[in-house]
Amino acid sequence: MTERIRDIAHLSTVELYTPRFEESLWFFRDLLAMREVGRTTEDGAESAYLHCWDDYEPYSIKLTAREHAGVGRVGWRANSPEALERVVGRIEAAGLGEGWVDGEMGRGRTFRYRDPDQHLMEVYYETEWYRATDEDRPALKNQASRYPGFGANARRLDHINYLTADMAGVCDFTEQVMGGFTTEYIQLDDGEVGGHWFTYGQKSYDVVYSDDWTGTPGRLHHIAFASDTREDILKAADIFLENGVYIEYGPYKHAIQQGFFLYVWEPGGNRIELANQGSRLILAPDWKPIGWTQAERAKGQAWGMKTISTFHTHGTPVVEGGDDVANPHEAVAKAQRTAERAGAGEPVDEGLDS
Repeated sequence: MTERIRDIAHLSTVELYTPRFEESLWFFRDLLAMREVGRTTEDGAESAYLHCWDDYEPYSIKLTAREHAGVGRVGWRANSPEALERVVGRIEAAGLGEGWVDGEMGRGRTFRYRDPDQHLMEVYYETEWYRATDEDRPALKNQASRYPGFGANARRLDHINYLTADMAGVCDFTEQVMGGFTTEYIQLDDGEVGGHWFTYGQKSYDVVYSDDWTGTPGRLHHIAFASDTREDILKAADIFLENGVYIEYGPYKHAIQQGFFLYVWEPGGNRIELANQGSRLILAPDWKPIGWTQAERAKGQAWGMKTISTFHTHGTPVVEGGDDVANPHEAVAKAQRTAERAGAGEPVDEGLDS
């Protein structure tokens, strides 16, 4: 068994693009209970920095106003200064580096690069820890800030799921260059891989790559925030319902990785997951990756609910002709029409179920 590369500590931040900046800010700040910790304007585009209450670093999400939704820079923290130099050396050897820059919001020097599918990323080591103010100082000094006690109470940024048009390329890059360790994967009947879950530490996964059926590079499937309990996710579903947020899928339990989940689309159109992974940790140093066949996946999620069609087709930025629903506002209208037809005893299939 080849010894694992352990140069990356964890996923640290995600930049999200949104065409509805104020509405998206409301979603993350007022519904997920994230704290706004800064604002910047660069090339005319406004950005807000938001912090999950128990993330130790200065910010969790950078929300940036753009014409289209999608993912911008994604940050990874290295395990040490020496680990940073090693991983940067491998990235440069792979020909995917874009160079060193000054870090944002209390971070030291940062190296930017792209994966083989053109997702923009950065890696760094030096960072300032989040400093709570009098307003959000916690009662317990071993958490980053005060428990918000409202909304969905997103505790921390958990993982990212990228769509990819180059599954073989990104998997090889994640394993050989970044040191990602495979925990689970989907093997399709044609021999291709439909999805691949990687971890850098002992969590069940930090990053996922899902096959992009449109063949478009550089898109986002979703980002996920951790909740403390399943009950938090059930409460969040009611909060989203009351506030007109489109609930796409769940609450329910995944078969792969066994997480309890809820997927919604924030107002800008990006898919957001609230996830409770329970006690799912990879403790075995000789863990054998779990493969799932196409037939096994066709059975649905853990308790039998089928995967809905938009889970395979919706990504950001939206690709014309490749997405069942172009934006969450149309999705809400479609869901309402479906409910009305169901009440009238009419056929209800509008592409939201599979």
